[in-house]
Amino acid sequence: MHQLLNTLYITTEGAYLHLDHDTLKVEIAKETKLQVPVHHLGGVVCFGNVMLSPAAMARCAADGRFVVLLDRNGRFKARVEGPVSGNVLLRTAQHEAMADLKKSLELARNMVAGKLQNSRQIVLRGRRESTNEEDRQILKKTGVHLASALSRLPASKDIDSVRGIEGESARAYFSSFDRMVREDRETFRFNGRNRRPPRDPVNALISFLYALLMNDCVAGAEGVGLDPQMGFLHAIRPGRAALALDLMEELRSVLADRLALTLINRKQIKAKHFIDRPGGAVHLNDDGRREVVVAYQKRKQEEVTHPLLNQKMPLGLIPHVQARLLARTLRGDMEAYIPYLYR
Repeated sequence: MHQLLNTLYITTEGAYLHLDHDTLKVEIAKETKLQVPVHHLGGVVCFGNVMLSPAAMARCAADGRFVVLLDRNGRFKARVEGPVSGNVLLRTAQHEAMADLKKSLELARNMVAGKLQNSRQIVLRGRRESTNEEDRQILKKTGVHLASALSRLPASKDIDSVRGIEGESARAYFSSFDRMVREDRETFRFNGRNRRPPRDPVNALISFLYALLMNDCVAGAEGVGLDPQMGFLHAIRPGRAALALDLMEELRSVLADRLALTLINRKQIKAKHFIDRPGGAVHLNDDGRREVVVAYQKRKQEEVTHPLLNQKMPLGLIPHVQARLLARTLRGDMEAYIPYLYR
């Protein structure tokens, strides 16, 4: 039996979160809208102008529950957490592996292999579900491209080569992404990935989902005692959670991209859920964010069978399981890191 602690997402501007004994209360305009026992939560994510009492933050930090502050569009601002925990020997092994070019290359290869395989599965599924022959042919071609990239990975000699294959494959994947959109193609026209800021509804939706997934991957890394800043595929930069980005790669298509397509194709997200900002930016509005957050939480509750462990578990546990498998690899308990492969 698996217990998946819930993340509390607060998306309403002006909300106030405070502690009342062992309960977190959310007030809007001095009226209590929600009460949640602290022990039911894994963490709290706040969007935009949300206030938290010092007692609430202190309790979460003391219990090891994260508090993440994002702007209203899902861009990371800050993370509140208690003292660093975890096995110092594991973090030492992580740092040593990062300095070992051969080990780093092997880890990066496997992470990208997982991303390519899962992206290909999403594309092939989109092809099966399509009734438009032109779309089907284009998606088939993308599937072939991703399979070819996957076959070239083992021959990559360094991290830059792996990153090159990953980048080239991502461009091919997103070049046909709109062929999997079946509803309101005028609104959800997609001409490739753009961000900071996103300039169309599809990019706005994907970026928002990636922000949610990123938080789960940081939590997964920290939960097993890994340093989320020290990655293998992504270059290290100040303030960048490189390892969380590494863990995200194999899960982007599964937990974010596929959900984005589902929300569009089921008409749960529509043109009315987006707003235009100065400079050509497009963002989800308050209603849109709420719709996406609810759908993301439901998606995480869906049960899947982990192919390596051969166990059923909620999809939301996968970032935590993969972080644990990575930790076992770094300690030498596993010969190689095995990415999560979506079926």
